[in-house]
Amino acid sequence: MSKPVVAVVGRPNVGKSTLFNVLAGERISIVKDTPGVTRDRIYADASWLDKEFTLIDTGGIEPESKDIILSQMREQAQIAIDTADVILFLTDVRQGLVDADGKVADMLRRSKKPVVLVVNKVDSFEKFMPDVYEFYNLGIGDPYPVSAASMLGIGDMLDEVIQCFPEQAGEEDDDDRPRIAVIGKPNVGKSSLVNRLLGKNRVIVSDIAGTTRDAIDASVCYHGEEYVFIDTAGLRRKSKIKEDLERYSIIRAVTAVERSDVAMIMIDATEGVTEQDAKIAGIAHDRGKGILVVVNKWDAIEKNDKTMREYTEEIRRILSFMPYAEIMFISAKTGQRLDKIFGMIQMVIENNSMRIATGVLNEIVSEAVALQQPPSDKGKRLKIYYATQISVKPPTFVVFVNDKKLMHFSYVRYLENRIRDAFGFRGTSLKFIIRERRGQ
Repeated sequence: MSKPVVAVVGRPNVGKSTLFNVLAGERISIVKDTPGVTRDRIYADASWLDKEFTLIDTGGIEPESKDIILSQMREQAQIAIDTADVILFLTDVRQGLVDADGKVADMLRRSKKPVVLVVNKVDSFEKFMPDVYEFYNLGIGDPYPVSAASMLGIGDMLDEVIQCFPEQAGEEDDDDRPRIAVIGKPNVGKSSLVNRLLGKNRVIVSDIAGTTRDAIDASVCYHGEEYVFIDTAGLRRKSKIKEDLERYSIIRAVTAVERSDVAMIMIDATEGVTEQDAKIAGIAHDRGKGILVVVNKWDAIEKNDKTMREYTEEIRRILSFMPYAEIMFISAKTGQRLDKIFGMIQMVIENNSMRIATGVLNEIVSEAVALQQPPSDKGKRLKIYYATQISVKPPTFVVFVNDKKLMHFSYVRYLENRIRDAFGFRGTSLKFIIRERRGQ
C-alpha cells in the first residue's frame, strides 16, 4: 500500500508555500542535481509521529483578477479531490472569510474527501481566536488555528490529518502483482499503449477505476504472469495555462509512482525528450523505483542507421541523473516491439529487488579500493571497513568508513559503477548510506 497523499489547497497569499516548507522539513531544502524536481517544490515526503505521507502543493500561478482566482482555486481543489486522501484547506485569519473560500468549501464538501480546515497567520491565539470562529460558517468542520511562519498549532493540525488517513494506509498490500505506472506528458500515447497491451493479450482480469486516485488500474496477463498497469492519462479538463497542465500531470505522476514497482516513462519520439520529461522521470528516480524509458511513436520518425544511437545519446544527456535507466523504442499504434516490454519489466523488477551477499559485496569493494585508492585530505586517508546491503526497492547499501567527510561523491559513484559492473542492476537506482566506525 502506498503512502497517503495530503494536498494543500487555498487562495494566493494565505501561506501555502510556508506551510508546505514547514511540513516538508529539511528534505525540501536539500538541493539535488536532479533537474527540475526539487526546484519545483510541488511534492515532498513528510512524516508525523510514526506516519509517513506525501505532501502536494497544488498552488500555481497567482492571477490578478478575482474571477481568475476563483477558477484557479476550483482547479486546485479538483486536483486535490482527484489525487489526495486528505485535503488541507488553508485560509487566512487576517483577510477573513471571503467568497472564494465558500465556493471552494462547497466543492470540497461534495467530494466526500476528508478536509482539515486550517486558519493560518494566527500569530497570537489570544488576539485572533474570535476571528477564527468565523470560519465555522464554511460548514466543513472545526477550524484549526496555526501560524506557519511561527510554527504554532502545527502539531494539533497534523494530529487531525493523520486521524483522517485511510485505515490501510502505509500497510503492506497482500497484492504482490507487479505494478507498472505509465507516466509522461499529456498526449504521448500512455492510454494507447495500455489499451494495446490489453487488446493484444485478450485477458482482462480487472479494469476498475482507482478508488482514491484518478488513475485507471488495468490488469494484464502475459505468459501466465499478471501485471497491473496504472495509467495516468485522461486529463478531464483542458487548461488554458500550460504551467497548470504540467503541474497537474506531475502531481498525477507522483501519486501513480507511489503505488508502483516500475515507472514506465513515455516519451514522444516526434517531440524528443524535454525538460518536462526530466521532471517526471526525476519523481521515479527520487523514489527509487525501477525505471524503463519508452520512446513511443517510433514509426513516425524518419530513420537511418544512426537515428536510434543519436536518440539514445540525447536521452542519456537530458536524463543524465539516471544513467542506469533502460531505454526502448516502440510504437503503440503499430505494435512495434511491444512483445519485448514484459521481458524488460521483469528484468527491471528483479534488479530492483536483487540482494547481494555481504561476503561477495565486500570482495568487489576491496577490489575497487585496490584498483583506485580512496581519497585523502590533509594527510588523512579514507578507510572503507566493510559494506552490507540493508534493503531492496531500491537496493540500499551501508558503507562503514573511518571519516564520512573523506567519502567524496565521486568515490561513491566509482564504487557504484564497480558494483554495477559486477552485478548489473540495470533499470534501478542504488542508494548508499555512509556511516562512521571509529577506533578501528
